[in-house]
Amino acid sequence: MYLETAMGGIKPAEASLGNYATNHTDYFAHPEKYALEPFRIFGNLYYVGDRRACPYLIDTGDGLILIDTGYPPADILYINNIYELGFDPHDIKYILHTHEHYDHTGGIDDLRPFCRFGDIDIYADNLTCTHLRERLPYFFREVLYPGVPRLHFHSIEPYHAFSIGNTEVTPIQIMHGSLPILGYRIGALGFVTDMLTAPAESYAALQGIDTLVVNGLRHYAHGSHQTIDDAIAFSRKVGARETYLIHMSHQAGLHAEVQLPAHVHMAYDGLEITI
Repeated sequence: MYLETAMGGIKPAEASLGNYATNHTDYFAHPEKYALEPFRIFGNLYYVGDRRACPYLIDTGDGLILIDTGYPPADILYINNIYELGFDPHDIKYILHTHEHYDHTGGIDDLRPFCRFGDIDIYADNLTCTHLRERLPYFFREVLYPGVPRLHFHSIEPYHAFSIGNTEVTPIQIMHGSLPILGYRIGALGFVTDMLTAPAESYAALQGIDTLVVNGLRHYAHGSHQTIDDAIAFSRKVGARETYLIHMSHQAGLHAEVQLPAHVHMAYDGLEITI
């Protein structure tokens, strides 16, 4: 199995990603071992996850956006991390989901304490909205029992921009193996994870971005995630000024030994970007 981390790698340049690869049993038994200090990446984008589940936080000035909700026990950790950054989880008003897989959606139920002061709007493609309604039917009954998260699902379509708060968001379609999922353009930032391929329209939608955050799993092919070379080619094709690789595995090799173009970087936990 592979290890997905916040900004994708391990901080010491000489460290091997393989040192942190582990199994689910250890993670669920000792989640504190995988905790990370939250940090500001750049601008209004923050990392609030741990070493395995990777939610991001955006401060719009009119409520907080959470990109994906992780899964237990990481959801409890990221709620604590939001507090540590000086934000209040009660100000989470919006969630952008990339796709319906459990490691990206499993933490929704634990948002219930933070719906007491306002409902939360969730934006996702139609498949994700449908599957979440099937998995969580008690969210959508006509009469809800007290404490159920108050969530409003908004089905969004690729390339149809919308505004949340004062922030414009453009969803873009990418392929996670054979599963169509979403990446996002948020201003001059492109955020893409779990991609194997992308249609031509998505390259066009990302033209002109300053910063690309994109997955690059390892150096040889995988059935549902692109390689590091694929990520570099994707970056060049969209014309990103700077690119940061995330969702790398222990099979990516030693951080210090990976050869990358000058504008492409192996990201690491705690990385802050100046733009």
